[in-house]
Amino acid sequence: MKILSAQQTREADAQTISEEGIASDELMERAARAFAGWLENKFTPERPVCIFCGPGNNGGDGLVVARLLHQRLYDVQLYLVNDGQETSRDFQINLERLPHEVPPHHITRKDDLPTIPDKACVIDALFGTGLSRPVTGLYADVIKWLNKHSNCTVAIDIPSGLYTDKQTPSEGAIVQADYTVSFELPKLAFFLPQHEQYVGEWHTVPIGLSPSYLAEASSNFHYIIQKEIQQLIKPRTRFSHKGTYGHALLLCGGYGKIGAAVLAARACLRSGVGLLTVQAPAIGYDVLQTAVPEAMLIPDNNRKHLSRLPESMEKFNAVGIGPGIGTERVTKTMLGQLLATTDLPLVIDADAINLIASSDKLKAQLPKEKVIFTPHPKEFERLVCKSNNEYERLEELREFCRVYQCYMVLKGSHSAIATPEGDIYFNTSGNAGMATGGTGDVLTGILTALVAQGYTLKEACLLGVYLHGLAGDLAKGTVGEIAMIASDVIQHLPQAYQHLSRS
Repeated sequence: MKILSAQQTREADAQTISEEGIASDELMERAARAFAGWLENKFTPERPVCIFCGPGNNGGDGLVVARLLHQRLYDVQLYLVNDGQETSRDFQINLERLPHEVPPHHITRKDDLPTIPDKACVIDALFGTGLSRPVTGLYADVIKWLNKHSNCTVAIDIPSGLYTDKQTPSEGAIVQADYTVSFELPKLAFFLPQHEQYVGEWHTVPIGLSPSYLAEASSNFHYIIQKEIQQLIKPRTRFSHKGTYGHALLLCGGYGKIGAAVLAARACLRSGVGLLTVQAPAIGYDVLQTAVPEAMLIPDNNRKHLSRLPESMEKFNAVGIGPGIGTERVTKTMLGQLLATTDLPLVIDADAINLIASSDKLKAQLPKEKVIFTPHPKEFERLVCKSNNEYERLEELREFCRVYQCYMVLKGSHSAIATPEGDIYFNTSGNAGMATGGTGDVLTGILTALVAQGYTLKEACLLGVYLHGLAGDLAKGTVGEIAMIASDVIQHLPQAYQHLSRS
């Protein structure tokens, strides 16, 4: 699914109005009905509602919501915030449609701010996606006051003060919403960690925007939905055998970190690979043979560190390297040999990323369109660069993948998957319980298995990251977020596959 810019959102509205032959206030009515329906499912009429409207169309949305919620027997208190600005046409139309039982209270100075009931739901309808300058003055005073006094805030379309698709100036005030209900599609801002305190838990509601516009609109930013992921899964044939589903090689583990190799190997096997070979330091031989009996093992000549490649690479279909390998000189040499000699697709994680980050020579040896990097933010900084904000990081991510013709999974709450073409896909599965050691090793195993089975690198990234997060979501239902460990994610990979097959 595409993520549209603020300008494209306005164009989608305009084309919808033109194609359907409706007035703009009719589309506003449709959007407000969708929002009111979401709120009605979330909060009962016993909970009072305080709606704060700005002078533009976001405020117009708030006016319609006030009327609709009043009709549904909610106790609605309506506040119009204006420092003298002219109101929009649709705002004025819906102000005149208000029933007399919902009298608006005007806030024209800071002293006009009301007392909010303890259990009230505050609806933020001050500013929408059209905002182009920092929120200051009276509006900033209202926002800061709401952030301090509201126990539950729901933003209409986007939290007021937050820019949709570019960095918000630091001097502007931003509503800190508990929930954000966006129309039709989420905004780019929702996927960035720096905005968590403002966006809260976000949801989308359909409002029937022009299908033709949405289909034709160009965007480098997308988000992953389950329906698309289900279509990627390759069905198994009756007469297939273990050779049908690829042979993966994992180069993992080091002294004190053999567990990383165990996690990657178990995840790889649970992700459908036909055969798996693990090469690990000799010290891990007994551990791996016991913990992962389904895998074949090549003990490295070096007892504590990886120091060489297998004698023959011809039998493998994909290579995963990095979890737990350390940054010893012999390991760096082995990594250089791998990059210089293999034409196999590579999944590069953890210390393998750190080794490449430390060497321009290794970067220059990266094969084109054969590599998936899976860094966490600090590894990304070492490999690519430090960024001043999340928008800058996205551009650096796109540029790195374009220059090196590689794929990258920048891990996080909404992991960002970047392609050589400059596209970025945000994942929508997973939860905070996965913020624990070893889950990155699990992802390496999943991705390596998928690539070995013949999925393209892009398909492997999209399916693998979503599957990884879905297994985490299923694990959350069993063990919760706080107690979750990486092994829980592996144990729920079968259920994740079954969930995608059933849905």
